Amino acid sequence: MSTAPVSPLAPVEHADVVVVGAGPGGAAAAAHLAARGRDVLLLEKDRFPRDKVCGDGLTPRVIKELLDLGLVEEAHGRVPGWAVQQGLRIHGGTTVMELPWPELDDWPNWGGTATRTVFDETIARAAERNGARLVEGVGATGPVWRDASASRVAGVTWRDEHGNTGEVRAPVVIAADGASGPMARHLGIHRRKERPMAVAARTYYRSPKADDPWISSYLDLRDGEGALLSGYGWVFPLDDGTINVGLGLLSTSKEFQAVSYRKLLRSWADGIADEWGTTEETRTAPIRSGPIPMGFNRTPLHQRGVLLVGDSGGMVNPFNGEGISYAMEAAALAGEVVDEALTLKRTAVLDRYDAELRQRWGGYYTLGKVFAELVGNPTVMHVCTTYGMPYRPLMELVLKLMAHLTDRDPSDTKDVIVNTLQRLAPAA
Repeated sequence: MSTAPVSPLAPVEHADVVVVGAGPGGAAAAAHLAARGRDVLLLEKDRFPRDKVCGDGLTPRVIKELLDLGLVEEAHGRVPGWAVQQGLRIHGGTTVMELPWPELDDWPNWGGTATRTVFDETIARAAERNGARLVEGVGATGPVWRDASASRVAGVTWRDEHGNTGEVRAPVVIAADGASGPMARHLGIHRRKERPMAVAARTYYRSPKADDPWISSYLDLRDGEGALLSGYGWVFPLDDGTINVGLGLLSTSKEFQAVSYRKLLRSWADGIADEWGTTEETRTAPIRSGPIPMGFNRTPLHQRGVLLVGDSGGMVNPFNGEGISYAMEAAALAGEVVDEALTLKRTAVLDRYDAELRQRWGGYYTLGKVFAELVGNPTVMHVCTTYGMPYRPLMELVLKLMAHLTDRDPSDTKDVIVNTLQRLAPAA
C-alpha cells in the first residue's frame, strides 16, 4: 500500500508571519521581515525554477529594490541571466525615439531585464539567506480564523503537491498569491470592475539583436500587412541570446474579450520580423498569456490581519502594465508595518499599510485609469503617437509619467508637472 511522501511541514506550524506566494512581492516581504529578525514562513505552491507570464523588463524602480535587498551584482547585470538597459526606445506612427532613463536623485539611471524564471528564484533565495523558511510545492488553501466570528486570521491552511494538509499558525498573513487572489477571495475582497484590466501575451525568439541596450515599446501595432491592431507591444532583449516579445490589450478595448491573443501576437511578430527576426523558425517557447490587474483593483489592502501584496491587490501601473516594482515596494512597506505591529502588539498598526499605499500611488493610478480609457481605442492611440511623438521634450515628460519616475523634491519642470498631476488626482 503506497503512502504520500512526508510533507516538509508539520501538521501544525507556527511563525510570526506566513507569506503566501514567493513571487517578487511575497519573497521580498519575507526577505525584509526575516532581516528584521522575524520568524517567517514563505509558501510557494510551485517549485523553482518556474515561469510566469511577464515582459521581463526591470525599470529603475525595480533596480532600486534590488539594491535595497543587497542584490548589487544582479542589479548591475554582472551575473548570468541579468542584463542592463540604458533606456526606452519608443515606436509610434512614423517616429522612433530613444529616451535614456532619467537622471534623478531618488532612482537609479538604468534598467534591466531578467526572465521571471531567474528573477523570482533570485528574490526567494535572498529571503532564505536572510533567514526566512521557504517551502516549495506547498500552497495555501484558506485562512485559519482566530474565532468563530472570523474577526481576524490566525494563519492559513495548506496542501502540498502530494496531498498532505495542515496549517500554519501566525498572527499576520501576507497574501502575495497573484492575480487570481484566492486568499483575497476567502476574505470576500473581490475585483473592482471599474478598475482597468489587461491581458498580456508573450513568447521568446532567438534574435541577432538580443544584445540591444534599449528596451523597445510599440505604441501602435501593425500586422504583417500593415493593418492597425489594438494594444501595445514590447521587445525586451535578454542575456541569453533571446528577446521577450509580447503585447498587452486593455479591458477598455472593444476587442478585449473577442480576440485570440496568440494569433494577435503572431500577426504582430510577423510585422516586425525584418527588424527583429521574429519568425516561427526562431521562436523558442510557446505563446503564453495571463491577466494584469491594475490600479488597486482589490481593496482594502489590509483586512483582518491579511495584507495584500502585488497582483493580489492589483498593484500594476495602468500606464505601462509594470507591476514588479510596486509589488516589491509594497513588500518593503509591509515588512516595516508588520514588524512594528508585532513589536507593539497592536494590530491596528497594520491599517497604516493600506493608508500609506493609497497615499503614495492612489492619485497616480487614477491618472492611469483615465489613460487606459483613452488608449483602449487604437485610433486615439494612433493620433497621439503620430502628432505627439516627434516632440522630444513632450516624450521625455511622457516617459517620466508612464514609468512613474520623478523625484519627491523636484528641481525639474517635468517632475513638477507629473507630481502635481498625481497629487491633484483623486486617490484610487
